[in-house]
Amino acid sequence: MENEQVALKKALKPIHLWAIGVGLVISGEYFGWNYGWGVAGTVGLLIATLVITLLYFTFIFSFTELTTAIPNAGGPFAYALKAFGPLGALVAGYATLIEFLFATPAIALALGSYTHFLYPSVPIVLASIVSFILFTLINLLGIKEAAWFSLVMTVLAIGELILFIGVVAPHFKMETFMHNPMPFGWGGVFAAMPFAIWLYVCLEGVAMVAEEVKDEKKAIAKGYISALLTLTVLALAVMISVGGIAHWESLDNLDYPLPESIALVLGRDNILTKIFASVGLFGLIASFHGIIITYSRQMYALARAGYLPKGLSKVSKKQQVPYWALIAGALLGIVALLLLDTKKLVILSTIGAVVVYIISMLSLFKLRKDHPHMERPFKAPFYPYFPIIALLLALMALIAMMYFYPWLGLIFFSGLAIIATIFYATGMHREIMESAVTAE
Repeated sequence: MENEQVALKKALKPIHLWAIGVGLVISGEYFGWNYGWGVAGTVGLLIATLVITLLYFTFIFSFTELTTAIPNAGGPFAYALKAFGPLGALVAGYATLIEFLFATPAIALALGSYTHFLYPSVPIVLASIVSFILFTLINLLGIKEAAWFSLVMTVLAIGELILFIGVVAPHFKMETFMHNPMPFGWGGVFAAMPFAIWLYVCLEGVAMVAEEVKDEKKAIAKGYISALLTLTVLALAVMISVGGIAHWESLDNLDYPLPESIALVLGRDNILTKIFASVGLFGLIASFHGIIITYSRQMYALARAGYLPKGLSKVSKKQQVPYWALIAGALLGIVALLLLDTKKLVILSTIGAVVVYIISMLSLFKLRKDHPHMERPFKAPFYPYFPIIALLLALMALIAMMYFYPWLGLIFFSGLAIIATIFYATGMHREIMESAVTAE
């Protein structure tokens, strides 16, 4: 049998999806969001986070309709292809890859920074590169093994965050949290959008393993919604707790704000400080590992559809994983972490994310109109209001990021323009249309 004909293995249950969903995102509670304090202060970032939380609640409840109606490893790419044809799929696929491929090196750098915090003799970049190699190898073992690893890491990460909140809560002071709360006014709230999004970014990656889910219709909805509720509680609790134990100016530019905040309270040599820095690696590992799963499935789906080289769609016969997609993603991630710092990686990833959310909500409206009789095991509640709210908030976030971070926005859209030009100049769009018609 040809490698291209080997199917992905159906092995995932709701608890795996919950673990993958929470695991994809939970590193956002460990680092990245604190950069928002540098542009907005504590209250400014909190306001931005509440707005973005509303975006994710309305988006995920709407997005789940698409995921259950079209369970495909391509996720947003597959929905946009059915709704808008090859160009819409190109935009969705490109944005999704940018979101996931740039999130991964950001997390790798945080892993390196946490390791360096514990062992100052270990270089950050070296630890980051070793992380990429190690977890790519784990993913090559197979999806069920990778999902169980993700479950264990996620449970440990959640336990660590709950313990962290319990330790720092007695030291919380409202006057500390309200210290210089909005130094840049309402403009800071909009500048903080990418760092608020970072608390939830990549959650929609659960869609990329939809083809590997048992009883996918019910399991996907359960996995998504339980993951979102878990992440909301953790995100707000961690942000408020940390903001109340140390002035934000001492934490707004670090890749390890949690152990540093404990060090400021208890002392750097305190045993609890060392323990939290060590256990804090679990949250980073959970996200890092989960995003590797999802970007490899996105590359697999894009290659299978003809948007990327066909070799990336090859699946190993024994483990049934897209091995060339896993290897290519790791190489691209290593190059990105060598060229960009954590803050830039976070912003580029979140620009990709909001473009995914915009094209996904537009796809939802288009499919409701053009395919009213499509089987929809889960329908978006309060339609059309939920998807409209999600769409408008995503547009607002994109405009804010283009205004405050124009060079990074230019990089994102220049890349899209170059790829679209190649796509049409080579006639790939015609081949994909013919394939889609044949499939139907």
